[in-house]
Amino acid sequence: MASPSEPIVRRKLSSQVFDRLKAMITDGTLKTGDVMPSERELMERFGVGRPAIREAMQSLGNLGLIAISHGERARVLPLTPRSVISQVDLAAEIMLSTSPAALDHLKEARIFFERGIVRQAAEKASAEDIRALRALLDAQADALGTPDIFIAADMRFHTRIASICGNPIFEAVSSSMLGWLKEYHTEMLIWTGRENLTLVEHEEILDALARNDADGAEAALIRHLERSRALYVHQAS
Repeated sequence: MASPSEPIVRRKLSSQVFDRLKAMITDGTLKTGDVMPSERELMERFGVGRPAIREAMQSLGNLGLIAISHGERARVLPLTPRSVISQVDLAAEIMLSTSPAALDHLKEARIFFERGIVRQAAEKASAEDIRALRALLDAQADALGTPDIFIAADMRFHTRIASICGNPIFEAVSSSMLGWLKEYHTEMLIWTGRENLTLVEHEEILDALARNDADGAEAALIRHLERSRALYVHQAS
């Protein structure tokens, strides 16, 4: 409870509008896919001007709660682990770009995170999962010599492993980490034969998953990520 002597702070109108609109979304008054009320309707309902409405709507859009399209009414978006976690993409980009230490921390966090995922994936992997991973590995092999496609296939392989766990938060975090790291991936592997080494390491991980061998999958993953972490270099390095 606020102290009787605590100063009363006047909040911006847009912040108050934001709170009311957010409450309408979270309490189900506005559901996923619904069109947001028009600016004029909101102005009349809340007794505020257009700038406050637009600023509040932009804040909702920045949080991924609504989609704002030019010339169309905004719509309420579904909240998913991926949409929630992606809200920190810009902050992560700024943090990584200004701190070599942050990149090292991210590489370490990825290893810590993915070794747990691959153990659980090994315990749960079905024949269908193994076929899907095999197809992704084949597609990656077909992309030899094409860096962008090869790296994209690499990311899909790791994200597909995360999906085996059945926890969408695991998959979303894995995808985000890979996306943040991608900006610092050097193409030196193309000229040093490391593409083929990556394929061999992925094959080792896949073989262990196919055997439902959690220890083997974790060991293969750690070898792969410890070796490949040198491929991610900060621009200030």
